[in-house]
Amino acid sequence: MRLSIFILFSVFINAISFGQDSLSLETIKGIVLNAADDKPIPDVNIINLNQVTGTTTNKDGEFQIQAAINDTLYLSYLGFKSINVRITKDWKKYGDVKIKMTEVGFALEEVVISPLRLTGFLEIDAKNIPIYDNSQYQIAGTGKSYEAGSSKPGGFSKTLSAVFSPFDFLHNTFGNKARQMRKLRKMKDDDEIQRLLSDKFDRETLSVLLQVSKDDITKILEHCNYSKSFIKTANDLQILDGISDCYENYKAVNKK
Repeated sequence: MRLSIFILFSVFINAISFGQDSLSLETIKGIVLNAADDKPIPDVNIINLNQVTGTTTNKDGEFQIQAAINDTLYLSYLGFKSINVRITKDWKKYGDVKIKMTEVGFALEEVVISPLRLTGFLEIDAKNIPIYDNSQYQIAGTGKSYEAGSSKPGGFSKTLSAVFSPFDFLHNTFGNKARQMRKLRKMKDDDEIQRLLSDKFDRETLSVLLQVSKDDITKILEHCNYSKSFIKTANDLQILDGISDCYENYKAVNKK
């Protein structure tokens, strides 16, 4: 009898807490301007880091997003310095708030392209043409995928060593960042964040969302046996999927 009363009381408290959390979210409006000339900036990417939801500004630089007091909004736009803005009581009180972003100068690294010289002899030219054979395969019972190919030297030997070594080799990577990694599923469920990440390749937004450095992201993917070519060429959404799959496998094996 006491157990039943305790369970009902716990459910009641949780329901109240959930209701309070839901009620604390409100539609926050704002305008994003260029700090140099006060002109509106369209298509600025905006993410609520606490609620893991996203939106973009319209042609007039206006946006609205669900947020609670003390939530942090992350704003990013190509050619401008990314900024974090905290939702305050004054923002809620005065309505639309003007946010100014500053342009930043950046230089592109010089890219040297080495031309492929053909001799006209098929046997010789066939040997000189670079081949990138990146394939992914699974080992039955592990629930884990591995990449192999010329871009991942020793990939097969690393796979075998992973099978025979404890699966908690990622504990130092995921174990200390469990709170951030739990956001992965919410990120994948938000259409706006998916669209945003699919257009990005710099890992900056992903780094802010997960609260890990860009180097940590690379290390996570390397520990999960993703090839160097995948790590370099994949967009941020594909990287998010790779980290998410690796984390889910880590949790499943660690639970066992």
